[in-house]
Amino acid sequence: MKVRTIVLTLALCLVGVGVCIADDANIGTWKLNEAKSKFAPGAAKNTSVVYEAAGDSVKVTIDGIGNDGNPIHNEWTGKYDGKDYPVTGDSNSDARAVTKIDPHTLSFKIKKDGKTTSSGRIVVAADGMSRTVTSSGVDSKGRSVSNTAVYDKQ
Repeated sequence: MKVRTIVLTLALCLVGVGVCIADDANIGTWKLNEAKSKFAPGAAKNTSVVYEAAGDSVKVTIDGIGNDGNPIHNEWTGKYDGKDYPVTGDSNSDARAVTKIDPHTLSFKIKKDGKTTSSGRIVVAADGMSRTVTSSGVDSKGRSVSNTAVYDKQ
């Protein structure tokens, strides 16, 4: 009887985690729609962003083109709780903090050495097929930048 209760409890926990992650409108692969996007001159472009479940967290993998024209790749794993989580592969940031505003909206802060260098919002369309990332901040040369990137779900 105890074994059956333990197995049933574990199964319900796994279903609960799956339901929570399934509610995340960002989960999936997103490709940049450059024609609908607006970037500051010389801005880096994240051409592909992948959100995937990582236990009770989310792993975000970003690939793109840096402001120097070279490929970029970085990763972040964390929760939408507004706390700082480390970033790997990005020389311009070492942490990201993401907060869930509602089922389709996230706010984020990109940080370097504890200082916010960029912030913005990610909004997934009601149909779940596109998302818009608006951001503003300071680039690696200290210049103010503002970008709007539109992504299509793959």
